[in-house]
Order: sequence, then C-alpha cells, then structure tokens
Amino acid sequence: MRGQALVGGDPAVLRRLNLEAVLHALRGREPMTTSQISKASSLSRQTVDQVLDDLARLGWVEEVAPGKSIGRPARRHRFRADAGHVLGVDVGAHSVLLVLADLDGRLIETRRAALDAAPAGEGRLAAVRGAAADLLADHPATRLRALCVGVPGIVDGSGRVRLSTPLPEWNGLHLAEEASGWFGCPAFAENDANLAALAEHWRGAAQGTDDFIQLLTGHRTGAALVLGGRLHRGRTGAAGEIAGLAILGWDGSDLADLRGEADTAQVFAAAAEGDPAAVARVDRFARTYAQGTAAMVLTVNPDLVVISGGISVAGEILAGPMRHHLGRLCLDAPEVRASRLGPETVALGAVRLALDHVDRHLFDFRSAPEPQPAEPAGAPPAPADERPLNQDVFELRRTTATT
Repeated sequence: MRGQALVGGDPAVLRRLNLEAVLHALRGREPMTTSQISKASSLSRQTVDQVLDDLARLGWVEEVAPGKSIGRPARRHRFRADAGHVLGVDVGAHSVLLVLADLDGRLIETRRAALDAAPAGEGRLAAVRGAAADLLADHPATRLRALCVGVPGIVDGSGRVRLSTPLPEWNGLHLAEEASGWFGCPAFAENDANLAALAEHWRGAAQGTDDFIQLLTGHRTGAALVLGGRLHRGRTGAAGEIAGLAILGWDGSDLADLRGEADTAQVFAAAAEGDPAAVARVDRFARTYAQGTAAMVLTVNPDLVVISGGISVAGEILAGPMRHHLGRLCLDAPEVRASRLGPETVALGAVRLALDHVDRHLFDFRSAPEPQPAEPAGAPPAPADERPLNQDVFELRRTTATT
C-alpha cells in the first residue's frame, strides 16, 4: 500500500527491500525531495528518511546543496552515480572503441584506438588492454565496477570465444577470464551483434519492444534475437549466426556492393536524391539482405527489425526497401528501423551488460547479507572475487538513464 513501509517478515530483509526501492527511485533522475522519493517508491516519508540515512552512510546517496529560494528549501538527495564506473569495449579487426560510463549510464568519454599495427594473439589482447588503461589513466578518480568486451564471432556463456572469423587468433580464448585480470573487476565477453541488441533495447530503436531482430552490418553481417525482452543466445551462444549460411548470399556481390565501402555514404546520399544507379544498388542490397532476414522473421514473428552498424547511416533510404522486400516474403512483415546510435552501438551494449551486472550484484540488497558500501572516490580497485556468470540469456532491463 502506498505510503507505508513493508511490514511483516524478517526486519533485515525488509530493510534491504526498502533500500533497493529508494535506490531504484533515485537512479537516473535529477535530485529528489523526500516527498518525491516517497511517491516514487510507495514508502512512507518516515521510512524514506531512515533509508536515506542508511544509503548516505553507505556512500550511495548524498544530499544536494539547496539553490537560492525564498523560505526554507526542501532537502534534496541524489544517487552517487560517480561512486562507480563501467567500461564497454568493442574490438574490431583494425580498431577498438571504448566507452566509459558512470553507474547511471551517463557517458564519461568515448575513445577509438587503432589496432592496425597490433600483433596477433596475445599481442592484440595486450593492445586492447593498453588502450583501456590509457583511457582510465586520463580519469584517475574512476572506480571501475565491471567491464564488458564485445567481439565479432561466437562467444559462449562463460565468455570464451568459440569462433571468430575476423579475429581467428582469438578462437578458443577465454576472453572474459583474461579481461577480469586487467583492472581487478568482474569482466564479461559477448558477441558484438548481441551487444548491439542490448544497446538498441536500452537507448535505441527497440526501446519498448520485447520481440525484435537485430542486424549488425559493417565489414561483416551479424544478427541477434530478442524474444520476450530477453537476449536469446541459444545453447552454445551461436543464435543469430545466419550469415554463415552460404545459400543466402550474404557474403556475395550484392551485399559486398555496399557493405564496408568507403563511398557507402555517398551512394546513400545519391539514392536520397533519386539517382537511378544508386537507387538500384541500394535495392539490390535490400533484396539480398531481406532474404536472410525473412528466414528469421518467419521463424520468430517479431515486432521489429533493427538495422545497426555502419550501414545504418542510410536510415530510411535502406529501411524502406527492406520493408518492401520483407513484405513480399513474409506473411506478417515487421516494422524496420535504422539505428541512430551510430558507431558506438556495440560499446554501448557492453556498457549496458556491465551495468546489469552491477544491478544484480552491487545493488541486489535482497540477497546480500549486508548492503555493500561505496568506496571513496579515487580509491584503488579491490581485488575481484567474482568470475563471469555462466548464463545463456541476459535479461534486458528497462532502465531509464539520462545521456
């Protein structure tokens, strides 16, 4: 019932539930008064005051200095999103993209580093770690709580790279385990298309949609499935690897005609102006693209298809023809949307997966024996005592965050 604390049962459990309710009300929002928190959490003002004192003692919440006003201003409180950070890493064949964010998902910095000169195998891994270390060195107050690395290829539930055509030297590498030793925090590894799906569901074209197909196209094409609001990874992490089916022609000339070309943006711009040759090239691409996509659409009957990656710069110029060709091939064709997240899509998804870990473990007061305090800003990272979770699905959380 609104306006009352949770009653009955173990007082320690109820205390932790109240902590979680208030923290959830504060995260991702501007500073709030006690009355606003009470309304958002459905707890009484008295309970909220007690919980705020607890969270302030733990270092997760702080009171905000009042602005200029007439009369006695109401006390306002905010979640200390700067009490921790997460790192998203997108590893490609020639570069690595890194995104550092706070615990509300606000981006601190986005940085790309070239890997062209990096040697294979352990040398490439060291180059990725070095790029991440350089970024963190420029933010000395960072308290890294988790990181996630995205790679092109099949990654199993433990974070091991089973197969990566662009990075064959990483086949068999337990990437999550390797990355967990970089900065003393839990680390995860995931397929890049799966991470793009997380990003689109969180902040992109698939917000509010629980059944969709994610297409990630740049120099290669990958796909991911989100069903019932969950990322479907399959038995071994290979769900969505439809691009490997040669009969679809996704590695043929029709897709290679545009995918990864330096003049791709110019082709789309010309198509937007009605240039017949450019329109024909885009239509050939969309027709071949739709054939493989239709196989997935007919299997899972989703609400939406999202196009991400470098090809998404086309916007409606590509989404329109895709919609047309899917309509010819499918009984109930879904909506087709191009991503607007840009080249950071995969790294943003890695940020979201790392934040999900923080949500499950750092702020899951229901299962913790005692709520964990926040470390002082700038404190050295504590040794990691966790290893990546062996999960076949990661729940997509509807978390509201301000960019």
